[in-house]
Amino acid sequence: MGRFLTRISAMLALTMALAGMSANTASAAGAAACRAGTLYLTFDTGSMSQAELIARTLRRHHIRATFFLANEPTINHDSSLDPAWAPYWKALAADGHVFGTHTFDHVYLRSVRGDKVTMRPQFGAQAGKDVTMTANAFCTELRRSAQAFQSMTGQPMAPLWRAPGGRTAPQTLAWAGQCGFRHVDWAPAGFLGDELSSEKFPNQALLDRALRDLRDGDITMAHLGIWSRKDPWAPAVLEPLLTGLEQKGFCFATLREHPRYRDWFQAPTLQSSSPEGRR
Repeated sequence: MGRFLTRISAMLALTMALAGMSANTASAAGAAACRAGTLYLTFDTGSMSQAELIARTLRRHHIRATFFLANEPTINHDSSLDPAWAPYWKALAADGHVFGTHTFDHVYLRSVRGDKVTMRPQFGAQAGKDVTMTANAFCTELRRSAQAFQSMTGQPMAPLWRAPGGRTAPQTLAWAGQCGFRHVDWAPAGFLGDELSSEKFPNQALLDRALRDLRDGDITMAHLGIWSRKDPWAPAVLEPLLTGLEQKGFCFATLREHPRYRDWFQAPTLQSSSPEGRR
């Protein structure tokens, strides 16, 4: 009986030692995989022509990204936040991606004079017209995407926004913060160029530039499809870009893990925030 217990104890000790070695090995492998640092992939809606392909590619590489949603016309002759796209957004949410607002009507900042902010919606009832926005109107514009996303997926949108064209002003940044959203730009090297002319900026040149210039902590920006680019960016660039970055030792994470934004996720929820309440 004593020998039996001794043998069992030895086996347990060996099992625990092997488990410890496995944990250390996994930890070391993770550190090796991230030897070049972490990158943060982001995608804006666009025409949605590459949406399914991008989702499949990210899934195959086990990469989670951050998506910024506006209600844009799609190749399906509907809009990206129509209920018809609910299965797509639900599937991405189930994959663990993060979602922010890109304004609902893809509203560009035109000018700020004093407390007068002029915006131009690219889509919707006021498309192509300059409109003056108040803090409440601007907050409503940001929240419309969040509300559409939650109605389709049952999940709240992250407290993040990206201005169309990256155009912001101190006033719009302050207004967004007052109603619960923090702006997300992209790194210079993170501009992946999918909206540029494919004749002047061929896919191979965009791929080479990104592989050469991206650095630890960079936020990238591309779209789920661009109407004007004749030679689509995905899959020509996306697949070899992800493979090349992985081979260089980069890891990928959502903006929920980004040092600049992770604390912002602890802010009050969007539903309870308002410009008046957060001043």
